[in-house]
Amino acid sequence: MDDTLQNKQDFLLALELGKLLDDHKGQDVLVMDMKPLDFWTDFFIIATVTSSVHLSGLERHIKEFVREKGLEILRRTKRPDAAERADEWCILDLGNIVIHLMTAGTRSFFELERLWGSAPLIYGNNAPAN
Repeated sequence: MDDTLQNKQDFLLALELGKLLDDHKGQDVLVMDMKPLDFWTDFFIIATVTSSVHLSGLERHIKEFVREKGLEILRRTKRPDAAERADEWCILDLGNIVIHLMTAGTRSFFELERLWGSAPLIYGNNAPAN
């Protein structure tokens, strides 16, 4: 597949996933374009969850979306590794798109959007209109 076409498809999928998380009450949803940083993935999606039940629900919606689009989750991990904190951060790796579902405390502690703050924001607060 042509790289330009793949980039456009990934861009649109990332936006759809951002909207999906918003529609299902993910908080402060951001989609960051990591390509200008010459990063290992093209898009980061970050959303705050309110509870472990909310995290599981969002994860279920993402899995349904991925299945409908004929995509595959390459890896699903929970961070940090401590069992008692396992429901605070879930990472879903789609290859070119990586989704982070985090509690407010975990998101505040790790500050991914600040760490990668030079990446253009394509969805979320202060993102340019598409």
